[in-house]
Amino acid sequence: MDIRIFAATKAFIRNGGKILILRESNKYGDGSNAGHYDVPGGRVEPGQRFDESLRREIKEETGLDVDLGPPFFVNEWRPMVRGEQWQIIGTFFICDSNGDKVTLSEDHDEFKWIDPADYNDHDLIGNLRPAFEAYLKTI
Repeated sequence: MDIRIFAATKAFIRNGGKILILRESNKYGDGSNAGHYDVPGGRVEPGQRFDESLRREIKEETGLDVDLGPPFFVNEWRPMVRGEQWQIIGTFFICDSNGDKVTLSEDHDEFKWIDPADYNDHDLIGNLRPAFEAYLKTI
């Protein structure tokens, strides 16, 4: 079986000590985690800078403008999407938002601002647990 490989950027958006999580809707065409929470972000398009990609994804998914901070974690995950095996290498960034007014895309149906220490209380996708553990070591 062929494996498709992608680079991705993901944002831990902070506002007032809370982190933004988004619940994936069943309308997301490339989704494999409907009903579970993720953080904003996505694949880096060929030729696009990673920072431009992350800002674009955040704006599309949340409507927020953010200050992009440093990367704090790198991980990979291997979902099956429409019968294809994908390998996604994701870099997680700390981002700061000046507001908390979120406008969701149709790929998501709910959002929450959560205390990062309470991440286990939410139905997160699997690859977020080690990212939250890494993030908690930065604060």
